[in-house]
Amino acid sequence: MEITDLTVHELQEKIKNGELTRKEILQAYINRIDEKEKEVQAFVTTLTEEAEKKEKEVHKKIESGEIEGDLAGIPIGIKDNICTKGIKTTCASKMLEDFISPYDATVMEKINDENMILLGKLNMDEFAMGGSTEHSYFKKTRNPWDLNRVPGGSSGGSASAVAAGMVPWALGSDTGGSIRQPASFCGVVGLKPTYGLVSRYGLVAFASSLDQIGPITKDVKDSAILLNIIAGHDKKDTTSVNIEKKDYVKALKNDVKGLKIGVPKEFLAEGTQPEVKKKIEEAIQIYKELGAVVEEISLDVAKYSLATYYIIACAEASSNLGRFDGIRYGYRAKDYKDLNELFVKSRSEGFGDEVKRRIILGTYVLSSGYYDAYYKKAQKVRSLVMNEFNKAFQKYDVLLTPTSPTVAFKIGEKTSNPLEMYLSDICTVSVNIAGLPGISIPCGVDSNNMPIGMQLIGNKFQEETILNAAYTFEQKLKFREKYKPEFKK
Repeated sequence: MEITDLTVHELQEKIKNGELTRKEILQAYINRIDEKEKEVQAFVTTLTEEAEKKEKEVHKKIESGEIEGDLAGIPIGIKDNICTKGIKTTCASKMLEDFISPYDATVMEKINDENMILLGKLNMDEFAMGGSTEHSYFKKTRNPWDLNRVPGGSSGGSASAVAAGMVPWALGSDTGGSIRQPASFCGVVGLKPTYGLVSRYGLVAFASSLDQIGPITKDVKDSAILLNIIAGHDKKDTTSVNIEKKDYVKALKNDVKGLKIGVPKEFLAEGTQPEVKKKIEEAIQIYKELGAVVEEISLDVAKYSLATYYIIACAEASSNLGRFDGIRYGYRAKDYKDLNELFVKSRSEGFGDEVKRRIILGTYVLSSGYYDAYYKKAQKVRSLVMNEFNKAFQKYDVLLTPTSPTVAFKIGEKTSNPLEMYLSDICTVSVNIAGLPGISIPCGVDSNNMPIGMQLIGNKFQEETILNAAYTFEQKLKFREKYKPEFKK
Protein backbone atom coordinates (compact mmCIF):
# COMPACT_ATOMS: atom_id res chain seq x y z
CA MET A 1 0.00 0.00 0.00
CA GLU A 2 1.33 3.44 -0.96
CA ILE A 3 1.92 6.10 1.69
CA THR A 4 -0.89 8.24 0.23
CA ASP A 5 -3.36 5.35 0.59
CA LEU A 6 -2.88 5.22 4.36
CA THR A 7 -5.24 6.80 6.87
CA VAL A 8 -3.89 9.33 9.36
CA HIS A 9 -4.01 6.83 12.25
CA GLU A 10 -2.03 4.36 10.08
CA LEU A 11 0.52 7.10 9.33
CA GLN A 12 0.80 7.81 13.07
CA GLU A 13 1.53 4.14 13.75
CA LYS A 14 4.25 4.02 11.12
CA ILE A 15 5.87 7.19 12.50
CA LYS A 16 5.85 5.67 16.02
CA ASN A 17 7.31 2.38 14.76
CA GLY A 18 10.04 4.17 12.80
CA GLU A 19 8.75 2.81 9.47
CA LEU A 20 8.14 6.31 8.08
CA THR A 21 9.39 9.82 8.78
CA ARG A 22 7.26 12.95 8.59
CA LYS A 23 9.46 14.15 5.74
CA GLU A 24 8.78 10.97 3.74
CA ILE A 25 5.04 11.35 4.31
CA LEU A 26 4.99 14.99 3.21
CA GLN A 27 7.10 14.25 0.14
CA ALA A 28 4.74 11.42 -0.86
CA TYR A 29 1.80 13.84 -0.77
CA ILE A 30 3.68 16.54 -2.68
CA ASN A 31 4.57 13.97 -5.35
CA ARG A 32 0.95 12.85 -5.48
CA ILE A 33 -0.24 16.45 -5.99
CA ASP A 34 2.32 16.87 -8.79
CA GLU A 35 1.03 13.64 -10.36
CA LYS A 36 -2.76 14.03 -10.00
CA GLU A 37 -3.68 17.71 -9.62
CA LYS A 38 -3.68 18.38 -13.38
CA GLU A 39 -6.39 15.72 -13.77
CA VAL A 40 -8.42 16.35 -10.62
CA GLN A 41 -8.15 20.15 -10.22
CA ALA A 42 -8.85 20.05 -6.47
CA PHE A 43 -6.70 22.98 -5.29
CA VAL A 44 -7.20 26.72 -5.64
CA THR A 45 -3.87 27.39 -3.91
CA THR A 46 -1.10 24.83 -3.38
CA LEU A 47 1.41 25.45 -0.60
CA THR A 48 3.99 22.73 -1.21
CA GLU A 49 7.06 24.94 -0.78
CA GLU A 50 5.65 26.44 2.43
CA ALA A 51 4.81 22.91 3.59
CA GLU A 52 8.40 21.77 3.15
CA LYS A 53 9.65 24.72 5.23
CA LYS A 54 7.05 23.96 7.93
CA GLU A 55 8.10 20.29 8.04
CA LYS A 56 11.72 21.31 8.72
CA GLU A 57 10.56 23.60 11.55
CA VAL A 58 8.38 20.87 13.04
CA HIS A 59 11.22 18.34 12.79
CA LYS A 60 13.61 20.68 14.67
CA LYS A 61 11.04 21.33 17.40
CA ILE A 62 10.36 17.63 17.85
CA GLU A 63 14.08 16.85 17.98
CA SER A 64 14.65 19.54 20.61
CA GLY A 65 11.64 18.36 22.64
CA GLU A 66 9.91 21.71 22.18
CA ILE A 67 6.74 20.11 20.84
CA GLU A 68 5.03 16.75 21.17
CA GLY A 69 1.84 15.39 19.71
CA ASP A 70 0.74 12.57 17.45
CA LEU A 71 -0.44 14.93 14.72
CA ALA A 72 2.67 17.09 14.41
CA GLY A 73 3.85 17.07 10.81
CA ILE A 74 0.67 15.45 9.43
CA PRO A 75 -0.49 17.21 6.21
CA ILE A 76 -4.03 18.58 5.77
CA GLY A 77 -6.09 20.43 3.16
CA ILE A 78 -8.56 23.23 3.94
CA LYS A 79 -11.65 24.34 2.02
CA ASP A 80 -11.09 27.81 0.60
CA ASN A 81 -13.86 29.51 2.60
CA ILE A 82 -12.01 28.95 5.90
CA CYS A 83 -9.75 31.89 6.75
CA THR A 84 -6.00 31.25 6.83
CA LYS A 85 -3.72 34.04 8.01
CA GLY A 86 -1.38 35.35 5.33
CA ILE A 87 -2.79 32.95 2.73
CA LYS A 88 -5.44 33.58 0.09
CA THR A 89 -9.02 32.75 1.07
CA THR A 90 -10.94 33.16 -2.18
CA CYS A 91 -14.23 31.28 -1.65
CA ALA A 92 -13.60 30.25 -5.30
CA SER A 93 -14.93 33.66 -6.36
CA LYS A 94 -13.63 36.52 -8.48
CA MET A 95 -15.01 38.72 -5.69
CA LEU A 96 -12.28 37.47 -3.31
CA GLU A 97 -9.68 36.44 -5.89
CA ASP A 98 -6.89 38.43 -4.19
CA PHE A 99 -8.14 38.40 -0.58
CA ILE A 100 -5.44 37.42 1.92
CA SER A 101 -6.93 36.82 5.35
CA PRO A 102 -5.39 38.86 8.20
CA TYR A 103 -6.38 36.19 10.75
CA ASP A 104 -6.92 32.45 11.20
CA ALA A 105 -10.31 30.83 11.66
CA THR A 106 -10.64 29.16 15.08
CA VAL A 107 -10.42 25.72 13.46
CA MET A 108 -7.16 26.79 11.78
CA GLU A 109 -5.77 27.92 15.13
CA LYS A 110 -6.52 24.45 16.47
CA ILE A 111 -4.93 22.79 13.43
CA ASN A 112 -1.83 24.98 13.88
CA ASP A 113 -1.70 24.19 17.62
CA GLU A 114 -1.28 20.54 16.61
CA ASN A 115 1.56 21.55 14.25
CA MET A 116 -0.14 20.02 11.23
CA ILE A 117 1.11 21.08 7.80
CA LEU A 118 -1.21 22.89 5.41
CA LEU A 119 -0.79 21.57 1.85
CA GLY A 120 -3.21 24.02 0.28
CA LYS A 121 -6.65 25.60 -0.04
CA LEU A 122 -9.21 23.44 -1.79
CA ASN A 123 -11.66 24.28 -4.55
CA MET A 124 -15.39 24.67 -3.96
CA ASP A 125 -18.57 26.05 -5.45
CA GLU A 126 -18.39 29.85 -5.26
CA PHE A 127 -19.26 31.00 -1.73
CA ALA A 128 -20.29 27.35 -1.06
CA MET A 129 -23.34 27.70 -3.30
CA GLY A 130 -23.72 24.57 -5.38
CA GLY A 131 -23.71 20.80 -5.33
CA SER A 132 -21.05 19.91 -7.90
CA THR A 133 -18.00 22.24 -7.64
CA GLU A 134 -18.76 23.38 -11.19
CA HIS A 135 -19.60 26.87 -9.88
CA SER A 136 -16.02 27.84 -9.03
CA TYR A 137 -14.55 30.94 -10.67
CA PHE A 138 -11.20 29.19 -11.07
CA LYS A 139 -11.74 25.62 -12.27
CA LYS A 140 -14.08 22.62 -12.34
CA THR A 141 -12.93 19.92 -9.95
CA ARG A 142 -13.27 16.33 -11.16
CA ASN A 143 -14.16 13.08 -9.43
CA PRO A 144 -11.14 10.73 -9.03
CA TRP A 145 -13.36 7.68 -9.62
CA ASP A 146 -14.38 9.03 -13.05
CA LEU A 147 -12.84 12.25 -14.33
CA ASN A 148 -15.91 12.96 -16.46
CA ARG A 149 -18.08 13.23 -13.36
CA VAL A 150 -18.48 15.86 -10.65
CA PRO A 151 -17.06 15.33 -7.14
CA GLY A 152 -20.18 16.85 -5.55
CA GLY A 153 -20.25 20.14 -3.75
CA SER A 154 -19.73 22.55 -2.37
CA SER A 155 -16.78 20.84 -0.63
CA GLY A 156 -15.88 18.98 -3.83
CA GLY A 157 -12.23 20.01 -3.72
CA SER A 158 -11.87 18.63 -0.20
CA ALA A 159 -13.56 15.32 -1.02
CA SER A 160 -11.74 14.78 -4.32
CA ALA A 161 -8.35 15.65 -2.78
CA VAL A 162 -8.87 13.06 -0.03
CA ALA A 163 -10.17 10.42 -2.48
CA ALA A 164 -7.28 11.06 -4.88
CA GLY A 165 -4.71 10.72 -2.08
CA MET A 166 -3.49 14.31 -2.45
CA VAL A 167 -4.21 15.04 1.22
CA PRO A 168 -4.73 12.50 4.02
CA TRP A 169 -7.74 14.45 5.30
CA ALA A 170 -9.40 17.84 4.91
CA LEU A 171 -11.87 20.29 6.37
CA GLY A 172 -15.03 21.26 4.52
CA SER A 173 -18.19 23.17 5.36
CA ASP A 174 -21.76 21.89 5.23
CA THR A 175 -24.77 24.19 4.76
CA GLY A 176 -27.20 21.71 3.22
CA GLY A 177 -25.09 18.61 2.62
CA SER A 178 -21.87 20.17 1.30
CA ILE A 179 -19.62 17.79 3.26
CA ARG A 180 -21.78 14.65 3.12
CA GLN A 181 -22.83 14.73 -0.55
CA PRO A 182 -19.28 15.11 -2.00
CA ALA A 183 -18.08 12.48 0.49
CA SER A 184 -20.75 10.15 -0.93
CA PHE A 185 -19.82 10.93 -4.55
CA CYS A 186 -16.08 10.43 -3.88
CA GLY A 187 -16.26 7.32 -1.68
CA VAL A 188 -14.88 8.92 1.50
CA VAL A 189 -16.23 9.75 4.97
CA GLY A 190 -17.85 13.14 5.60
CA LEU A 191 -19.10 14.33 8.99
CA LYS A 192 -21.40 17.29 9.55
CA PRO A 193 -21.28 17.99 13.32
CA THR A 194 -24.16 19.33 15.41
CA TYR A 195 -24.69 23.05 14.84
CA GLY A 196 -22.65 24.87 17.49
CA LEU A 197 -20.21 22.05 18.24
CA VAL A 198 -17.46 23.47 15.98
CA SER A 199 -16.72 27.19 15.87
CA ARG A 200 -17.75 29.05 12.72
CA TYR A 201 -15.46 31.99 13.51
CA GLY A 202 -13.40 32.59 10.38
CA LEU A 203 -15.73 30.64 8.09
CA VAL A 204 -16.90 32.99 5.35
CA ALA A 205 -20.67 32.87 5.83
CA PHE A 206 -23.15 31.51 3.31
CA ALA A 207 -26.17 30.89 5.57
CA SER A 208 -25.22 31.55 9.18
CA SER A 209 -27.93 29.45 10.85
CA LEU A 210 -27.06 26.41 8.72
CA ASP A 211 -23.27 26.47 8.09
CA GLN A 212 -21.04 24.02 9.96
CA ILE A 213 -17.38 23.06 9.53
CA GLY A 214 -16.53 19.37 9.58
CA PRO A 215 -13.96 16.71 8.55
CA ILE A 216 -13.64 14.76 5.30
CA THR A 217 -11.48 11.68 5.83
CA LYS A 218 -10.56 8.24 4.48
CA ASP A 219 -12.21 6.38 7.34
CA VAL A 220 -14.37 6.88 10.43
CA LYS A 221 -11.54 6.76 12.97
CA ASP A 222 -9.78 9.66 11.23
CA SER A 223 -13.09 11.55 11.33
CA ALA A 224 -13.28 11.06 15.11
CA ILE A 225 -9.62 12.12 15.53
CA LEU A 226 -10.12 15.35 13.56
CA LEU A 227 -13.41 16.10 15.32
CA ASN A 228 -11.56 15.82 18.65
CA ILE A 229 -9.26 18.60 17.45
CA ILE A 230 -11.79 21.06 16.01
CA ALA A 231 -14.75 20.64 18.41
CA GLY A 232 -15.14 22.93 21.41
CA HIS A 233 -16.60 26.16 22.70
CA ASP A 234 -15.37 29.44 21.23
CA LYS A 235 -16.16 32.82 22.76
CA LYS A 236 -15.64 34.45 19.38
CA ASP A 237 -18.66 32.57 17.96
CA THR A 238 -21.96 33.43 19.65
CA THR A 239 -23.58 30.28 18.24
CA SER A 240 -20.87 28.05 19.75
CA VAL A 241 -22.26 25.76 22.46
CA ASN A 242 -20.36 25.22 25.71
CA ILE A 243 -20.58 21.49 26.42
CA GLU A 244 -18.21 19.05 28.08
CA LYS A 245 -15.26 18.02 25.90
CA LYS A 246 -15.54 14.46 24.60
CA ASP A 247 -13.13 11.92 23.16
CA TYR A 248 -14.87 10.70 20.02
CA VAL A 249 -12.22 8.05 19.30
CA LYS A 250 -13.16 6.26 22.53
CA ALA A 251 -16.73 6.01 21.22
CA LEU A 252 -15.63 3.60 18.45
CA LYS A 253 -16.61 0.26 20.03
CA ASN A 254 -17.30 -1.86 16.91
CA ASP A 255 -20.58 -2.99 18.44
CA VAL A 256 -24.16 -2.01 17.54
CA LYS A 257 -26.07 -4.73 19.36
CA GLY A 258 -29.42 -3.30 20.48
CA LEU A 259 -28.92 -0.03 18.58
CA LYS A 260 -32.31 1.21 17.35
CA ILE A 261 -32.16 2.40 13.74
CA GLY A 262 -35.08 4.10 11.99
CA VAL A 263 -35.23 4.09 8.18
CA PRO A 264 -37.51 6.92 6.94
CA LYS A 265 -39.37 5.56 3.90
CA GLU A 266 -39.71 9.07 2.44
CA PHE A 267 -35.94 9.21 1.82
CA LEU A 268 -36.07 6.10 -0.39
CA ALA A 269 -38.98 7.33 -2.48
CA GLU A 270 -39.28 8.14 -6.17
CA GLY A 271 -36.09 9.62 -7.63
CA THR A 272 -33.72 7.31 -5.79
CA GLN A 273 -31.64 5.32 -8.26
CA PRO A 274 -32.37 1.56 -8.03
CA GLU A 275 -28.70 0.70 -7.37
CA VAL A 276 -28.56 3.25 -4.55
CA LYS A 277 -31.71 1.75 -3.01
CA LYS A 278 -30.28 -1.76 -3.34
CA LYS A 279 -27.06 -0.85 -1.50
CA ILE A 280 -29.02 0.87 1.28
CA GLU A 281 -31.15 -2.27 1.67
CA GLU A 282 -27.96 -4.37 1.83
CA ALA A 283 -26.57 -2.01 4.49
CA ILE A 284 -29.77 -2.41 6.52
CA GLN A 285 -29.33 -6.19 6.34
CA ILE A 286 -25.73 -5.87 7.59
CA TYR A 287 -26.90 -3.84 10.59
CA LYS A 288 -29.51 -6.50 11.39
CA GLU A 289 -26.84 -9.21 11.24
CA LEU A 290 -24.69 -7.10 13.59
CA GLY A 291 -27.50 -7.06 16.15
CA ALA A 292 -29.09 -3.66 15.55
CA VAL A 293 -32.87 -3.26 15.58
CA VAL A 294 -33.91 -1.72 12.25
CA GLU A 295 -37.44 -0.50 11.49
CA GLU A 296 -39.03 1.44 8.67
CA ILE A 297 -40.56 4.71 9.87
CA SER A 298 -42.36 7.69 8.42
CA LEU A 299 -40.60 11.04 8.71
CA ASP A 300 -42.76 13.38 6.73
CA VAL A 301 -40.21 16.20 6.46
CA ALA A 302 -38.49 15.40 3.17
CA LYS A 303 -41.08 17.05 0.93
CA TYR A 304 -41.03 20.28 2.97
CA SER A 305 -37.32 20.44 3.78
CA LEU A 306 -35.94 21.31 0.36
CA ALA A 307 -38.17 24.35 -0.18
CA THR A 308 -37.68 25.45 3.44
CA TYR A 309 -33.91 25.13 3.12
CA TYR A 310 -33.62 27.14 -0.08
CA ILE A 311 -35.80 29.96 1.26
CA ILE A 312 -33.82 30.27 4.51
CA ALA A 313 -30.40 29.70 2.92
CA CYS A 314 -30.93 32.19 0.10
CA ALA A 315 -32.37 34.81 2.48
CA GLU A 316 -29.31 34.55 4.73
CA ALA A 317 -26.96 34.51 1.72
CA SER A 318 -28.52 37.68 0.37
CA SER A 319 -27.91 39.36 3.74
CA ASN A 320 -24.39 37.97 4.29
CA LEU A 321 -23.16 38.84 0.80
CA GLY A 322 -24.40 42.42 1.08
CA ARG A 323 -20.99 43.37 2.47
CA PHE A 324 -19.30 42.67 -0.89
CA ASP A 325 -20.07 46.02 -2.47
CA GLY A 326 -16.79 47.11 -4.04
CA ILE A 327 -15.95 49.36 -1.09
CA ARG A 328 -15.67 47.35 2.11
CA TYR A 329 -14.63 43.94 0.81
CA GLY A 330 -13.57 42.20 -2.33
CA TYR A 331 -13.45 43.03 -6.01
CA ARG A 332 -13.95 46.64 -7.15
CA ALA A 333 -15.01 47.55 -10.69
CA LYS A 334 -12.47 49.68 -12.52
CA ASP A 335 -14.84 51.94 -14.49
CA TYR A 336 -17.82 53.66 -12.84
CA LYS A 337 -19.44 57.09 -12.88
CA ASP A 338 -20.93 57.24 -9.39
CA LEU A 339 -21.39 55.28 -6.18
CA ASN A 340 -24.48 53.43 -7.40
CA GLU A 341 -22.70 52.26 -10.55
CA LEU A 342 -19.73 51.15 -8.44
CA PHE A 343 -22.03 48.89 -6.38
CA VAL A 344 -23.79 47.47 -9.43
CA LYS A 345 -20.69 46.84 -11.54
CA SER A 346 -18.60 45.42 -8.70
CA ARG A 347 -21.27 42.91 -7.76
CA SER A 348 -22.21 42.11 -11.37
CA GLU A 349 -18.61 41.45 -12.33
CA GLY A 350 -17.49 39.88 -9.03
CA PHE A 351 -20.22 37.26 -8.51
CA GLY A 352 -20.96 34.22 -10.68
CA ASP A 353 -24.37 33.16 -11.96
CA GLU A 354 -25.27 30.75 -9.15
CA VAL A 355 -24.44 33.29 -6.44
CA LYS A 356 -26.48 35.95 -8.24
CA ARG A 357 -29.37 33.52 -8.57
CA ARG A 358 -29.43 32.90 -4.82
CA ILE A 359 -29.01 36.57 -3.89
CA ILE A 360 -31.97 37.46 -6.11
CA LEU A 361 -34.12 34.69 -4.64
CA GLY A 362 -33.09 35.62 -1.09
CA THR A 363 -33.78 39.31 -1.61
CA TYR A 364 -37.19 38.45 -3.07
CA VAL A 365 -38.31 36.31 -0.09
CA LEU A 366 -37.14 39.00 2.36
CA SER A 367 -38.83 41.86 0.51
CA SER A 368 -41.88 43.68 1.79
CA GLY A 369 -45.03 41.82 0.79
CA TYR A 370 -43.30 38.45 0.43
CA TYR A 371 -41.57 38.13 3.82
CA ASP A 372 -44.66 36.68 5.54
CA ALA A 373 -45.59 34.44 2.62
CA TYR A 374 -42.15 32.86 2.25
CA TYR A 375 -39.46 33.56 4.85
CA LYS A 376 -41.70 33.65 7.93
CA LYS A 377 -43.53 30.53 6.80
CA ALA A 378 -40.22 28.73 6.15
CA GLN A 379 -39.12 29.46 9.72
CA LYS A 380 -42.38 27.95 11.00
CA VAL A 381 -41.83 24.84 8.89
CA ARG A 382 -38.28 24.67 10.28
CA SER A 383 -39.81 24.26 13.75
CA LEU A 384 -42.03 21.47 12.43
CA VAL A 385 -38.99 19.68 10.95
CA MET A 386 -37.18 19.90 14.30
CA ASN A 387 -40.25 18.53 16.09
CA GLU A 388 -40.50 15.59 13.68
CA PHE A 389 -36.88 14.67 14.33
CA ASN A 390 -37.36 15.06 18.09
CA LYS A 391 -40.24 12.58 17.96
CA ALA A 392 -38.17 10.12 15.94
CA PHE A 393 -35.28 10.29 18.41
CA GLN A 394 -37.57 9.49 21.32
CA LYS A 395 -37.70 5.95 19.87
CA TYR A 396 -34.57 5.59 17.71
CA ASP A 397 -30.86 6.18 18.30
CA VAL A 398 -29.96 6.69 14.64
CA LEU A 399 -31.78 7.39 11.38
CA LEU A 400 -30.46 5.78 8.19
CA THR A 401 -30.94 7.22 4.68
CA PRO A 402 -29.06 7.44 1.39
CA THR A 403 -26.70 10.43 1.39
CA SER A 404 -27.75 11.25 -2.16
CA PRO A 405 -30.50 9.71 -4.30
CA THR A 406 -27.94 9.26 -7.10
CA VAL A 407 -24.27 8.55 -7.66
CA ALA A 408 -22.04 11.32 -9.06
CA PHE A 409 -23.45 12.74 -12.28
CA LYS A 410 -21.57 13.80 -15.40
CA ILE A 411 -19.92 17.25 -15.57
CA GLY A 412 -22.34 19.67 -17.26
CA GLU A 413 -25.32 17.34 -16.84
CA LYS A 414 -27.27 19.55 -14.43
CA THR A 415 -25.80 23.05 -14.75
CA SER A 416 -28.52 24.12 -17.20
CA ASN A 417 -31.26 23.02 -14.78
CA PRO A 418 -30.61 24.49 -11.31
CA LEU A 419 -33.76 22.89 -9.87
CA GLU A 420 -32.53 19.41 -10.79
CA MET A 421 -29.20 20.22 -9.11
CA TYR A 422 -31.02 21.39 -5.96
CA LEU A 423 -32.92 18.08 -5.81
CA SER A 424 -29.57 16.32 -5.20
CA ASP A 425 -29.75 17.76 -1.65
CA ILE A 426 -33.09 16.11 -0.81
CA CYS A 427 -31.58 13.66 1.72
CA THR A 428 -29.23 16.08 3.47
CA VAL A 429 -30.85 19.52 3.93
CA SER A 430 -33.24 18.54 6.74
CA VAL A 431 -30.24 17.70 8.95
CA ASN A 432 -28.99 21.31 8.67
CA ILE A 433 -32.48 22.75 9.18
CA ALA A 434 -32.74 20.83 12.46
CA GLY A 435 -29.08 21.45 13.48
CA LEU A 436 -28.37 17.71 13.82
CA PRO A 437 -25.17 15.70 13.25
CA GLY A 438 -24.94 13.51 10.15
CA ILE A 439 -22.24 11.32 8.67
CA SER A 440 -21.86 9.89 5.18
CA ILE A 441 -19.92 6.66 4.71
CA PRO A 442 -19.47 4.50 1.58
CA CYS A 443 -21.79 1.48 1.47
CA GLY A 444 -20.76 0.07 -1.92
CA VAL A 445 -20.47 0.94 -5.60
CA ASP A 446 -22.84 0.79 -8.56
CA SER A 447 -22.36 -1.13 -11.82
CA ASN A 448 -20.05 1.63 -13.10
CA ASN A 449 -17.85 1.37 -10.00
CA MET A 450 -19.10 4.73 -8.70
CA PRO A 451 -19.35 5.07 -4.89
CA ILE A 452 -22.71 5.07 -3.09
CA GLY A 453 -23.02 6.86 0.26
CA MET A 454 -25.12 6.01 3.31
CA GLN A 455 -26.10 8.74 5.76
CA LEU A 456 -26.51 8.21 9.50
CA ILE A 457 -28.29 10.98 11.40
CA GLY A 458 -28.09 11.39 15.18
CA ASN A 459 -29.75 13.50 17.83
CA LYS A 460 -28.09 16.77 18.82
CA PHE A 461 -24.57 16.33 20.24
CA GLN A 462 -24.78 12.54 19.82
CA GLU A 463 -21.79 12.35 17.49
CA GLU A 464 -20.49 9.33 19.44
CA THR A 465 -23.57 7.31 18.46
CA ILE A 466 -23.37 7.93 14.72
CA LEU A 467 -19.57 7.60 14.67
CA ASN A 468 -19.75 4.19 16.36
CA ALA A 469 -22.60 3.05 14.10
CA ALA A 470 -20.58 4.15 11.05
CA TYR A 471 -17.36 2.59 12.38
CA THR A 472 -19.01 -0.77 13.09
CA PHE A 473 -20.49 -0.90 9.58
CA GLU A 474 -17.16 0.17 8.06
CA GLN A 475 -15.29 -2.64 9.86
CA LYS A 476 -17.75 -5.16 8.44
CA LEU A 477 -17.89 -3.84 4.85
CA LYS A 478 -14.16 -3.02 4.47
CA PHE A 479 -14.88 -0.64 1.57
CA ARG A 480 -11.32 0.71 1.29
CA GLU A 481 -9.90 -2.80 0.91
CA LYS A 482 -12.30 -3.63 -1.94
CA TYR A 483 -12.59 -0.44 -3.98
CA LYS A 484 -10.32 2.33 -5.17
CA PRO A 485 -10.65 5.39 -7.47
CA GLU A 486 -9.75 4.50 -11.05
CA PHE A 487 -9.23 8.01 -12.53
CA LYS A 488 -11.26 6.91 -15.57
CA LYS A 489 -11.12 9.35 -18.50
